[in-house]
This record gives sequence, C-alpha cells and structure tokens, in this order.
Amino acid sequence: MSTLTDSPIVVAMDFNDSAACLRLASELNPKYCRLKIGKELFTAAGPQLVAQLMEKDFDVFLDLKYHDIPNTVAKSVKAAAELGVWMVNVHASGGRRMLDAAREAIDSSSHQPLLIAVTVLTSMTKEDLLSIGLDVEPEEQVMRLAALAQSAGLDGVVCSAMEAQKLKAALGKEFCLVTPGIRPAGSLTDDQRRIVTPQDALANGSDYLVIGRPITQAENPALMCEVIYQSLFDSHMEMM
Repeated sequence: MSTLTDSPIVVAMDFNDSAACLRLASELNPKYCRLKIGKELFTAAGPQLVAQLMEKDFDVFLDLKYHDIPNTVAKSVKAAAELGVWMVNVHASGGRRMLDAAREAIDSSSHQPLLIAVTVLTSMTKEDLLSIGLDVEPEEQVMRLAALAQSAGLDGVVCSAMEAQKLKAALGKEFCLVTPGIRPAGSLTDDQRRIVTPQDALANGSDYLVIGRPITQAENPALMCEVIYQSLFDSHMEMM
C-alpha cells in the first residue's frame, strides 16, 4: 500500500473541534508525521475533517476502535476505507468472527487501509483486567489477542512498546506494531501507564509511534516533530 511518508511518527490530534486540529495540521509537515483522529474529534468534526487533512497530504489513522457484532463492524470499516484513510482499527476482543468480517470488508473495498487490532489499552494494569474478569498479566493478554488478530489476517496490532519485542519474535517482522504511550525523555507520563521513549520503542520493534501531547502541546509543535523524527533517523543510522 502506498503512503505519503516514511515517518513512523503518528501525531495524536486529540482536539474537540476541527479548527484546532486544522491549525496544528497547517503547522506540521507531512514529511515528518502522520495524523491520528480519535473518537472525540471524529464525533465533533466527522468525515469532512478527514478529507481536509488528506488534502494537506497527511496519511490519516482513523482510531475509532470498532467493537460490535460482525456485520456492524464490517460495514463500519468499509465506510472508513472508502474515506481513503491510511489505517483503521478494531478491538481484537471482539472475537474471531468480528475480525474475519472486518478483514473481508477491507478486502472488498476499492481502497484498502491497514487494518489493525487493539489488544490491551496502554492505560490498563493487571488490576484493571481483573476487574473485568481476566486474571492475567497485561502482556499475556496482549500476546493472546495479537495471535488471534494475525490468524484472522489483520495487518498488525496496537500494543505497548514494552510488548513489541516479544510480539515481533512470536509473530514475525511483517506483523505491524502501532504503539501509543510514547513519551520523549523528560515528558510527563499523563494517563499512560506503560510508556517508553521513541528511540526505545523502535529498538524494541515498534513500527509506528503514536505521540500526542509532547508534540501537540509543545511551544513549537512542528519543530518538536522534526526533532523527534531526526533523532529516530540518527538512532537508526547508529544501529546499522
């Protein structure tokens, strides 16, 4: 699938209106990042905003985490695909039939974005999982759901970079890993529990790094994005 940039950086556009999002997008350079549109912003601004961002040459990750009966999820991801987005996601905990339906819907679309499954939210701890009836470590549940997603033909999963190394070893280099909870050294952790730096995330095997407030709330977001991009490029060159 062709994309508009080789950057692993995905900026989380966590705004509640299109004006703020478009202002930031006008500052950012699509050479250095992609953009993630989540539930709040998409609910407020809708498909029109996605189109406006793509007109600015950004790859868009539509992060709506579909989780419903198979038919509803299939229709939803197909509608997302027809918007022309670069990536869309579903919850792996929706089960095999739901994942199969999503895969079939993407495959039958004229545009085929990457289809990614959410494993365990990076805000969740073992205690959080226990509260919903899962007496298991987060990492073990991530591995189970990632294997399920791969068996259903999905392109990858959303996971913590702390699990990336094990996931790459178990599921192969081609299985795509999208990791939120990325914080440059010195940043606040906010509400993410399992976090790593961008350099460590790539070293662990992450393919795409979701970065929000460290960029969006920086004094100069465009410069911060470029600095992170360059630091990742430099780290990659050192490892070669």
